[in-house]
Amino acid sequence: MTTTVPGVIETAEVHFDDFDPMGIVHNARYGILVERALMKYWIRHGWSFDPGRSKLGDATLAVREVSITYHVPIFEAGTVDVHFWIDKLGSSSVVYGFRVLSPDHTVVHAEGRRVQVAIDRETGRPKALSDLLRKAAEPLLVSSPPAS
Repeated sequence: MTTTVPGVIETAEVHFDDFDPMGIVHNARYGILVERALMKYWIRHGWSFDPGRSKLGDATLAVREVSITYHVPIFEAGTVDVHFWIDKLGSSSVVYGFRVLSPDHTVVHAEGRRVQVAIDRETGRPKALSDLLRKAAEPLLVSSPPAS
């Protein structure tokens, strides 16, 4: 990939326990690779596992939906790059698009979407995204998704 694309690319570690008995990364582990990449971005922008320490307000987001299309298996431990962006930033939800790439970006291993909803910790019900979180999300927001 030689062109500039919207979104962010973060590196994620592929560990030996991510592999299935066939010697390829297990399909369920791709969501974890995406999670690891997203966490790098959000922690760097002030999010914390402890809501009292988060610089983004009370940002508790629960995954509502994940869909993944698998293209080329990952056969080796090491690193992959995860390219992600936000397709839609709603009042209480975030819709990400993502691609799991080889380190040199010549192979798209998988691509998909992930929907998260901000929830109130006391009620478990959806709540509005904080203005601080919305501002930190702006660099990820794209008007049209990148081509695969």
